[in-house]
Amino acid sequence: MSRLPQSFAFGPLQLGWLLLAATAIGQPAMAQGQQPNRSGIYTCIDAQGRRLTSDRPIPECLDREQRELGPSGTVRRVLPPSYTAEERARIEAQRRAEDEARSRALEERRRERALLIRYPNQEPHDRDRATALAQVDEVIDAVRKREAALVEQRREIDLEMEFYQSDPARVPAWLRRKLEDNEQQMQVQKRFLAEQDQEKRRINERFDEELAKLRQLWSQLPGSPR
Repeated sequence: MSRLPQSFAFGPLQLGWLLLAATAIGQPAMAQGQQPNRSGIYTCIDAQGRRLTSDRPIPECLDREQRELGPSGTVRRVLPPSYTAEERARIEAQRRAEDEARSRALEERRRERALLIRYPNQEPHDRDRATALAQVDEVIDAVRKREAALVEQRREIDLEMEFYQSDPARVPAWLRRKLEDNEQQMQVQKRFLAEQDQEKRRINERFDEELAKLRQLWSQLPGSPR
């Protein structure tokens, strides 16, 4: 049996250190090779009959079974339902309500910002109120002029009707139609005037509501008096 050269001979202590080093080097590789692959694919069929897949448990299937598949496609485990259908519906309803509340809050903040941009102080707000009311007043003036014309027309009709006071049956058909049309037009103008009065009230109510909100927003601006 050939012998190692003197320079390559190991003593017991040296040989022990070599064995320990080899073991330490090999352990991480063994541990890495033995570590199980825990990645998987979750699959289920939701309430609408759709097959869903994900790399994590699927929220749409919390009320039904989900299957976790391994890399080879085999079923690794079956997850039981986390919620009943009733619980799931209640959770969804609550989520929708919270989403709607957040949307309303965002819309309200956008509206407030738009109001502050449009009305940095009360002067432009008062000006817009006056303009809106003036437009309605112009319509009212036109209606009153039309109403005055109808009153004058009715006076002329009444003068013509005086010729038939002794025998109303002799009133011509055209004159009767003219009288009926005049009365109808007068009713239309009266209703229109009432609507314009209501419109002025709506305008004032809207501007009053805006002004109350604006005063609150103005008071929150930096440098505003408290």
